[in-house]
Amino acid sequence: MLWIKALHIIFMVTWFAGLFYLPRLFVYHAMAEDAASRERFKIMERKLYWGIMAPGAVLTLVFGTWLWLGYGFTGAWLYAKLGVVVLLGRSGRGEAVLAAHRFGRPHRRAAGRAAWISPFSTIC
Repeated sequence: MLWIKALHIIFMVTWFAGLFYLPRLFVYHAMAEDAASRERFKIMERKLYWGIMAPGAVLTLVFGTWLWLGYGFTGAWLYAKLGVVVLLGRSGRGEAVLAAHRFGRPHRRAAGRAAWISPFSTIC
C-alpha cells in the first residue's frame, strides 16, 4: 500500500506542476508577436495538457481512489481532503474554458493585457 501512496503523490506533483506552468504558457502565448510563436505555444499548451497534466490527473484520482478503498472511509481528515479536492475541481472552471477557447481561435491580441487563469482552473 505504500507504493500506491507514493505513486499517488508522484502523479499529484506532476499534475500540479503542469497546473502552475500552463497559465505561464498562456501569458507567453498572449504576448507572442508573430504567427510562428503563437503556433509553437499552441503546441506546447496542448502537449503539456494532454501529455502530462491529463494523465497525471487521471492517475492521481485512480491511485487516490485505490488508497481510499484500501484504507477505508474512516478519519475526519479524509472528508476534509475530499472537500478540498471538490473545491479545487470546481474553482475557476469557466475561466479555463474561456482561455482555451480564446487561444484556439485566430489570434486577437488584447491591448497590452496578458491572460491569466487560476492554477486550479483545469482540474477535471
